[in-house]
Amino acid sequence: MRSNWKSSLGFVLATSGAAVGLGNIQRFPYIVSEAGGAGFVFIYLLCVLLIGVPLVLVEFSIGRHTQRNPVCAIERIRPGSRWKWVGGLGILTAFCILSYYSVIAGWTIGYIVQMLTGKVEDIHAFSADPLKVMGYMLLFVGIVMAVVRKGIHKGIERWSKILMPILAVLLVGLIVQALTLPNAWEGVKYYLDPDFSEITGRTVLLALGQAFFSLCVGEAVLVTYGSYAGRSENLIRSGVSIAIFDTAIAFLAGLVIFPALFAFGKAPAQGVGLTFAVLPDVFLQMPGGSVFGALFFVLLAFAAITTGIALLEIPVIYFVDSKKWSRNKAVWIVGIASVILSIPSALSHGASKGLTELDFGIAEFKGFYNIMDFVWGNLAMVITGGLLAVFTGWVWGAKNAADELSIGSNFKHLKPIWIGLVKYVIPVAILLILLGIFIV
Repeated sequence: MRSNWKSSLGFVLATSGAAVGLGNIQRFPYIVSEAGGAGFVFIYLLCVLLIGVPLVLVEFSIGRHTQRNPVCAIERIRPGSRWKWVGGLGILTAFCILSYYSVIAGWTIGYIVQMLTGKVEDIHAFSADPLKVMGYMLLFVGIVMAVVRKGIHKGIERWSKILMPILAVLLVGLIVQALTLPNAWEGVKYYLDPDFSEITGRTVLLALGQAFFSLCVGEAVLVTYGSYAGRSENLIRSGVSIAIFDTAIAFLAGLVIFPALFAFGKAPAQGVGLTFAVLPDVFLQMPGGSVFGALFFVLLAFAAITTGIALLEIPVIYFVDSKKWSRNKAVWIVGIASVILSIPSALSHGASKGLTELDFGIAEFKGFYNIMDFVWGNLAMVITGGLLAVFTGWVWGAKNAADELSIGSNFKHLKPIWIGLVKYVIPVAILLILLGIFIV
């Protein structure tokens, strides 16, 4: 018998835990800095509202209706069709994201140690040390594997209820501290005062990719977590609550990072190491900052772990459902495979010159990690999300999906709008955005 969430709060916080992680606190600020600041933030919020939230509901409807993993879910709705490979792409996307996500997640554990010892190493030196990076990455994956082995109740749901609210409270405290720093409001202006002349097709693609990455759209997480939802669950309320909580955390993270950047006179564009280059300086200016900083990185690590759990759960539950593997066997095989694929990403921040400077000419991204992030954290997620919208709108039928969403919720007034977005607006918007990267 398939497991279900024990409560609506557990479902919302567990799914928020999957969504809230490095994508919000580490990835969002550095993508903002690379994509033009406030103009990107404006486009990102539009993408969340008009595309992200409707697609959250698309995946929830597929998952709860079928109570299966993404491949089996689509197979159950449309037996014998090739659409099941869209579910397969989502599973592969989750697995590949886990491989490079684990690297940065490992950094969070390393910075816990550094803050406690008071010996904070420059991020570039730290990330170029293969023994440290690989060691912390292995520790992260080991923790994630241990939790996933326990299933959804004793692992995912229990920890999400404790850690997500604490993380939000800590972020608010950090904002207060950051805004009191000298020249902090210049950072706020950079963050919130948009210059629309800097918006390009690439900006829109990155904003859409970040919305997908942050909300876990297009990587099969929401189909899977939706499959654990009970029939009485209000999917509309839960989906909107998750999107609000997730977007708020990302927005608040920016109010910590950018005021601190300008206060310390650092350039905004510092790549994936942005959070690790700035936050330690903020903490060290506080009374007892090393302890507070260590606590922040502990919670950031746990936020990363809740997302890592979701990313590992997706391929694991596929093998459990489809291949009848035991959960233990699936966790070990998928976990080890993820570690192997993580190695090039771990070495591509200075440890290996070839991997660090690798250039396939893909949208100006250089380095194995950055290429993986663009291909899987942007393109693959957007493509999968778009195909799921087409499948739901035109193959399963948007009305059938809307009827599923109406169970346990009042969807009467929003139903026509949602159907129009899923059938027409979202597929066309995603197609135009993808085409835009080849002509910008």
